[in-house]
Amino acid sequence: MTITPVRQCCTRGPLLSTDGVSGVGKTYLTHRAVDPLDDKPLVLDEFSEWANGRPGLGGALLHALYEASAGDPFLRGGTPMAEALLLMAIKRHDLDTVIPALSSGRAVIEGRSVDTTAVCQALLLHPGDPDAALATATELLALAASFRPLPDLTILVTDDTAQAVERAQRRDRRIFTSEEAAFMREACALYERLAATDQARYRVLDRRRTGEHEAAEQIRVWIHDAGINLSCLYEPWQGPQARCMCCGQLADPAAA
Repeated sequence: MTITPVRQCCTRGPLLSTDGVSGVGKTYLTHRAVDPLDDKPLVLDEFSEWANGRPGLGGALLHALYEASAGDPFLRGGTPMAEALLLMAIKRHDLDTVIPALSSGRAVIEGRSVDTTAVCQALLLHPGDPDAALATATELLALAASFRPLPDLTILVTDDTAQAVERAQRRDRRIFTSEEAAFMREACALYERLAATDQARYRVLDRRRTGEHEAAEQIRVWIHDAGINLSCLYEPWQGPQARCMCCGQLADPAAA
């Protein structure tokens, strides 16, 4: 009789991300959610904050994009696919830096992950064509998943775009052009459509219907629930010989 080995749940912590357009309150709400926790997740900065001189390879790559785009708030330098690959490289870099935390069982929250890259670059590749942008955003996520595992859970924070623009302008002390505000509206709509394609991975927090206290509590619950019955994280390109990046279990026990 053949005995099939029973795989154990991975002992790692969950990998989460918060995504959404600028000004919806991702960072603010995330910190409100995690501040009361005794075992606080590791929270990574947002792309917009990395442009201000964060050291290391990720910061250096982002600074290059920032300079090439002449300070554009959406890092638009005119070559969307090249920019997409560089942004994916930054997110691969970020994953590499948090593997020790995940391996120790700590939750990690990326302030923006590959979902933001997929949405923004898809809009640049298909201006004025939301259906084509949705298809391309899905394909870009598949491409990103060949570089690194996607987050276990992506929390999409959404809001009325005019409110988000107002908050972002106040925070960044700059006035968005009408074109930039329109880009944010398109991005907000595409985020929501993309989230609807994978309801297992996305949780949508709509600030038009949720107050700050309730929103922070909901994020706290999602962080907790994301750490239950986790599967292993494998290098996408290693095949059945791969070992979990955190606990070392083989992807295919028969390959041992």
